[in-house]
Amino acid sequence: MNEYEQVRNSLIDMLEDLDDRLAKITHDVREPLDHDFEEQATQAENDEVLDGLGNAARTEIELVRQAISRIDKGQYGVCQVCGKAINVERLKAIPYSSLCIKCASQAGC
Repeated sequence: MNEYEQVRNSLIDMLEDLDDRLAKITHDVREPLDHDFEEQATQAENDEVLDGLGNAARTEIELVRQAISRIDKGQYGVCQVCGKAINVERLKAIPYSSLCIKCASQAGC
Protein backbone atom coordinates (compact mmCIF):
# COMPACT_ATOMS: atom_id res chain seq x y z
CA MET A 1 0.00 0.00 0.00
CA ASN A 2 1.37 3.39 -1.04
CA GLU A 3 2.17 5.73 1.83
CA TYR A 4 -0.19 8.34 0.38
CA GLU A 5 -2.92 6.10 -1.05
CA GLN A 6 -5.50 7.38 1.44
CA VAL A 7 -4.56 10.99 0.64
CA ARG A 8 -4.79 10.20 -3.08
CA ASN A 9 -8.28 8.74 -2.60
CA SER A 10 -9.33 11.83 -0.63
CA LEU A 11 -7.99 14.06 -3.40
CA ILE A 12 -9.92 12.07 -6.00
CA ASP A 13 -13.09 12.51 -3.91
CA MET A 14 -12.33 16.23 -3.65
CA LEU A 15 -11.83 16.38 -7.42
CA GLU A 16 -15.20 14.72 -8.04
CA ASP A 17 -16.92 17.17 -5.69
CA LEU A 18 -15.24 20.12 -7.39
CA ASP A 19 -16.20 18.81 -10.84
CA ASP A 20 -19.83 18.48 -9.69
CA ARG A 21 -19.79 21.99 -8.23
CA LEU A 22 -18.30 23.42 -11.42
CA ALA A 23 -20.91 21.63 -13.55
CA LYS A 24 -23.72 23.13 -11.44
CA ILE A 25 -22.20 26.60 -11.66
CA THR A 26 -21.77 26.28 -15.42
CA HIS A 27 -25.38 25.14 -15.76
CA ASP A 28 -26.66 28.07 -13.69
CA VAL A 29 -24.67 30.62 -15.67
CA ARG A 30 -26.03 29.27 -18.94
CA GLU A 31 -29.65 29.66 -17.88
CA PRO A 32 -31.49 32.13 -20.13
CA LEU A 33 -32.17 35.58 -18.71
CA ASP A 34 -35.58 36.49 -17.39
CA HIS A 35 -37.79 38.79 -19.49
CA ASP A 36 -38.02 41.32 -16.66
CA PHE A 37 -35.25 43.96 -16.93
CA GLU A 38 -34.81 44.30 -13.14
CA GLU A 39 -34.59 40.55 -12.79
CA GLN A 40 -31.97 40.50 -15.57
CA ALA A 41 -29.85 42.95 -13.57
CA THR A 42 -30.04 40.69 -10.53
CA GLN A 43 -29.20 37.64 -12.64
CA ALA A 44 -26.21 39.46 -14.14
CA GLU A 45 -24.89 40.22 -10.65
CA ASN A 46 -25.43 36.62 -9.61
CA ASP A 47 -23.64 35.43 -12.74
CA GLU A 48 -20.61 37.55 -11.80
CA VAL A 49 -20.48 35.84 -8.42
CA LEU A 50 -20.92 32.44 -10.07
CA ASP A 51 -18.11 33.22 -12.52
CA GLY A 52 -15.83 33.96 -9.56
CA LEU A 53 -16.82 30.73 -7.87
CA GLY A 54 -16.30 28.84 -11.12
CA ASN A 55 -12.83 30.30 -11.57
CA ALA A 56 -11.93 29.39 -7.99
CA ALA A 57 -13.18 25.84 -8.57
CA ARG A 58 -11.13 25.55 -11.79
CA THR A 59 -8.01 26.70 -9.93
CA GLU A 60 -8.62 24.23 -7.10
CA ILE A 61 -9.26 21.41 -9.60
CA GLU A 62 -5.88 22.08 -11.20
CA LEU A 63 -4.14 22.13 -7.82
CA VAL A 64 -5.76 18.82 -6.85
CA ARG A 65 -4.76 17.23 -10.17
CA GLN A 66 -1.20 18.40 -9.67
CA ALA A 67 -1.15 16.89 -6.16
CA ILE A 68 -2.41 13.55 -7.49
CA SER A 69 0.32 13.67 -10.12
CA ARG A 70 2.96 14.36 -7.45
CA ILE A 71 1.72 11.35 -5.47
CA ASP A 72 1.92 9.17 -8.59
CA LYS A 73 5.48 10.41 -9.27
CA GLY A 74 6.59 9.96 -5.66
CA GLN A 75 7.07 13.71 -5.19
CA TYR A 76 4.15 14.39 -2.84
CA GLY A 77 4.94 16.12 0.45
CA VAL A 78 8.11 17.75 -0.90
CA CYS A 79 8.27 21.52 -1.32
CA GLN A 80 8.49 22.41 -5.01
CA VAL A 81 10.78 25.37 -4.21
CA CYS A 82 13.25 24.34 -1.52
CA GLY A 83 12.92 20.55 -1.73
CA LYS A 84 12.33 20.09 1.99
CA ALA A 85 9.49 18.03 3.43
CA ILE A 86 6.16 19.81 3.82
CA ASN A 87 4.86 19.64 7.38
CA VAL A 88 2.26 16.89 7.81
CA GLU A 89 -0.14 19.29 9.53
CA ARG A 90 0.03 21.59 6.49
CA LEU A 91 -0.73 18.67 4.18
CA LYS A 92 -3.68 17.69 6.37
CA ALA A 93 -5.04 21.24 6.17
CA ILE A 94 -4.24 21.76 2.47
CA PRO A 95 -3.70 18.33 0.93
CA TYR A 96 -2.83 19.81 -2.47
CA SER A 97 -0.14 22.09 -1.05
CA SER A 98 3.08 22.11 -3.06
CA LEU A 99 5.02 24.52 -0.82
CA CYS A 100 6.27 24.36 2.73
CA ILE A 101 5.13 27.11 5.12
CA LYS A 102 8.34 29.10 4.69
CA CYS A 103 8.25 29.11 0.87
CA ALA A 104 4.49 29.74 0.80
CA SER A 105 4.98 32.75 3.10
CA GLN A 106 7.74 34.12 0.88
CA ALA A 107 5.59 33.60 -2.22
CA GLY A 108 2.65 35.37 -0.58
CA CYS A 109 0.42 32.29 -0.69
